[in-house]
Amino acid sequence: MTPTPLRLVVAVNPGASAGGRSGRGGTVLDDLRAAGHTVVPLTETSYDDLVAAARRELDRERPDALVVVGGDGMVNLGANLVAGTDVPLGLVPTGTGNDTARSFGLPHDDSEAATRLLVRLLEGEPTTIDAGRVLQADGRATWFACMVSAGFDAVVNERANRLSWPKGRRRYDVALAIELVRLPKISYRLELDGVASTVEGTLISVGNGQSLGGGMKVTPDAVLDDGLLDVLVVERLTRWQFVRLFPSVFRGTHLSHPAVTVHQVRRAVIEADGVAAYADGERVGPLPVTVEVVPGALRVYAALGR
Repeated sequence: MTPTPLRLVVAVNPGASAGGRSGRGGTVLDDLRAAGHTVVPLTETSYDDLVAAARRELDRERPDALVVVGGDGMVNLGANLVAGTDVPLGLVPTGTGNDTARSFGLPHDDSEAATRLLVRLLEGEPTTIDAGRVLQADGRATWFACMVSAGFDAVVNERANRLSWPKGRRRYDVALAIELVRLPKISYRLELDGVASTVEGTLISVGNGQSLGGGMKVTPDAVLDDGLLDVLVVERLTRWQFVRLFPSVFRGTHLSHPAVTVHQVRRAVIEADGVAAYADGERVGPLPVTVEVVPGALRVYAALGR
């Protein structure tokens, strides 16, 4: 039994309520109860219903933490509910990419180990990190914990969301192959901490964390609590150049390529025609967007030992 029982609101991905590796929701609830915590389970059958239920529960009575069970989309749900408040966010990753879990130092491919670690972390104090915020032209704001995509990676996400087959990680791989044949050439208009420029590019990502797409270390030097965002800019490449560069992204060694630059900023304005922005894998909307860091805006149960 934990020495300090907590009241936990636990939001479970609608696709992770029962069965299989992605169905760890029920087991997580049981494990948290077994540790002595009071658990308020939210297992609605749709994402929108889950957001509404979580918001009602958070408004009704402040919990000691909001725990999300699922992939990066669930982290995005949680961040948009608790960023800027004093309610901490816990995570048990059960998705296909789990890039936020990687950035948080959590087991990203073993949900049982992640649950055990969360139980231990709940015995201590949460860690305060920065959060990112995406502002759209119509004034809407979206929080994110890890990464904003606004280039080839976002185009791949757009394609993957339109595919009905295959499922899981394979759908992203198929979308990647399709879009690689096309390899869009994008004319960007950027403003980084007030400095304007134009770039003929292939990819722009803004990292509070380090990776996207299931371990692609696009901003390998990003730090979650330094008050800065790392903006990766990949200038226009031929298809062959991109294919040669791509494997190095998984190792985080692509930064030495002459077409790659990283800028550390507090605020980035990104404009381009025909490109959508994604935050933690969730579609935000078409460019232009303003991406800004909000220092210390998110409290998380993480293992960030440096």
